Amino acid sequence: MTNQVLSRRLQQVLGIEAPILQSGMGGVAGTELAAAVSRAGGLGVLAALRLRPDQVRSAIREIRDMTAKPFGVNIWLHDDVRTPPDPAQVPDDIIHGSQTVLNEFRPRFELPATLARPDAGADLVNAALDVMIEERIPVFSAAIGVPDALLVQRFHEVGTTVVAMVATTEDAVTAVENGADVIVAQGTESGGHRSYGTKRAKNNAIGQSTLVLVPHVIDHVGHRVPVVAAGGIVDGRGLAAMLALGADGVLLGSRFVATKESLASPAWKQRMTSGDRSTTMTDGFTGQWARVLTSEFTERWDESGVEPPPGLIQSSLGSDVFRSAAEVDDDQMRPLYAGAGIAAMDDIPGAGEVVARIVAQARQRLRLD
Repeated sequence: MTNQVLSRRLQQVLGIEAPILQSGMGGVAGTELAAAVSRAGGLGVLAALRLRPDQVRSAIREIRDMTAKPFGVNIWLHDDVRTPPDPAQVPDDIIHGSQTVLNEFRPRFELPATLARPDAGADLVNAALDVMIEERIPVFSAAIGVPDALLVQRFHEVGTTVVAMVATTEDAVTAVENGADVIVAQGTESGGHRSYGTKRAKNNAIGQSTLVLVPHVIDHVGHRVPVVAAGGIVDGRGLAAMLALGADGVLLGSRFVATKESLASPAWKQRMTSGDRSTTMTDGFTGQWARVLTSEFTERWDESGVEPPPGLIQSSLGSDVFRSAAEVDDDQMRPLYAGAGIAAMDDIPGAGEVVARIVAQARQRLRLD
């Protein structure tokens, strides 16, 4: 960029010119999106959750072939994801409750009803972390759980910068004490999953708004590390507002879902940019709280009052339904993660254009040009 860099601290710590981080969203953030954001001067991030070790390694090398700029790789550190619970130990009534609701929708895809429990999932998180360290990735992006000091040390030993997304000030302080180099403060307006390391009751999972959480996190850790704001930010006005609050930059999810390079389906992108864009918090898709676009499934799940099983067992229970919905791009029966700010979005540009546009808008708002 020829103009003054908006965030010297992020430039120094992450090596990026635009203070924009892309969220590592599963099913969205593949190699093309990550590389496009990084080429434009932001920090592109690959989603590694549920990828096999060989897939993680291949994707990292593919991004390196597409750009020499810094990029990140994201994975969850949730207690019940890093060490998956045994489905065989979940009480029958919990399994049957979830399956009973799912059975209401299986005829929609000509699927047989079932009350069966799923097989135990593979332990992919620790294997993926090992690959990231072996590949000496530029940035490790931790979410849904605070990285422990030993893990941070392992990344630092190979020259990797650690970014930790948190939803509370307490977790921000812990992450910095554990050695994290950048903190992302996730407000409740954020799309996708709440960045807690353990499952909370819904009223405790909603969290604080971005405008409340970000200044509080800055007050506690901003003197030690850069703080990035996340939640409801989709344009340059949001970036300018967060910079004015004292944040060093922003992390965007929803805005990058609706881009050309995103792996999101056509129906998902259309729902993000037109029509009814109301969102809700649900644990019906994965078992963990997440903000998604409202749908027939979210409304029925909420009405049922069913408690999902721990970890990501819920996503396994409903895998036949959600996979079938994805195959026909049914927007009512699959998780379409979306933040509360998407009403301001009305197009599907390239990811690089998003970065350039937001920086230009923010500079204009801040009267830097």
